[in-house]
Amino acid sequence: MSTTTPEAPATVGDSRVNPVKAMLKSDRPYTVFAALIVLVVFFSVLSPVFFSAANFANIGRQTTLVTIMAVGMTFVIISAEIDLSVASILKLSGVCAALFMQNFGENWVLGAVVGLAVGTFIGLINGLLTTRLGIPSFLVTLGMLGVAKGLAFVITDTAPVLIDNTAFFKVFYEGTILGLPIPIIWTAAVLTIGGVLLHFTTFGRKVYATGGNAVAARYSGINTSRVKIYCFMLSGLLAGVASLIFAAQAHAARPDFADGLELDVIAAVILGGTSLFGGRGTIIGTFIGSLIIGVLNNGLVIIGVSSSWQIAVKGLIIILAVAFSARKR
Repeated sequence: MSTTTPEAPATVGDSRVNPVKAMLKSDRPYTVFAALIVLVVFFSVLSPVFFSAANFANIGRQTTLVTIMAVGMTFVIISAEIDLSVASILKLSGVCAALFMQNFGENWVLGAVVGLAVGTFIGLINGLLTTRLGIPSFLVTLGMLGVAKGLAFVITDTAPVLIDNTAFFKVFYEGTILGLPIPIIWTAAVLTIGGVLLHFTTFGRKVYATGGNAVAARYSGINTSRVKIYCFMLSGLLAGVASLIFAAQAHAARPDFADGLELDVIAAVILGGTSLFGGRGTIIGTFIGSLIIGVLNNGLVIIGVSSSWQIAVKGLIIILAVAFSARKR
């Protein structure tokens, strides 16, 4: 029986590194892209309204929240963990930012910082409970989903927190740069920073090593607990960013928004080729997965499919994607 020797991972300073290949390296990037094209063609045939510049721009805006949170989720899942609390973090971060702006002179900059800090702190708690107490992240973040959601309802008395700050709206939703809507700029910035961090830094290599083989990573000197904590903190931070964009869009922070959004986020990551078992995944794959979810959501609405069936379809997609990932393991 023949054996093969695994190829040594290239380092950041290695001349063999091809940035394009590194960003595209995945088990099925072209398959996922082909699936996206098939979906676009399918919905375009069923509805002429779908294939229009206005609708594509609408899809871009609709996928902003999912894409931004999916970048953080990619780090968490590659490290062989999962974060079910991102949608609830979005709720709590948003209402904390809005309440701060209401009570402290509409200072939107500090309000935004508060929202980001809340998200990052919850991510820190998730990471500490998972690594220090050895509780599975599925259970930790499932519990945090309820805690953060409940706190968001309690501190707002279940009512939306209105925001009235033109500068805040322009920075996070209503403004444009070079003709592009601000939400798309935020999405591009997060994708770029996340891609560089994951694929071209020492931390990114540690994330892959931690998820691929935690024991071997520890023997090589990697503090796997710290790596996982940072991944959870990044996930919480980006959920905070998403909360600010939504609050600017709605002119309010709503504790009743985003129920089930974590399903779309996880689906985008898994569809993009990230292994639910850790150790594999790319940011560009996650982006394509997010576009698939956006096209699917938009197309199903346009052709009149009920919201209940939309949830069922996305659940089925996750099952198929995980099954494919397990087969490739």
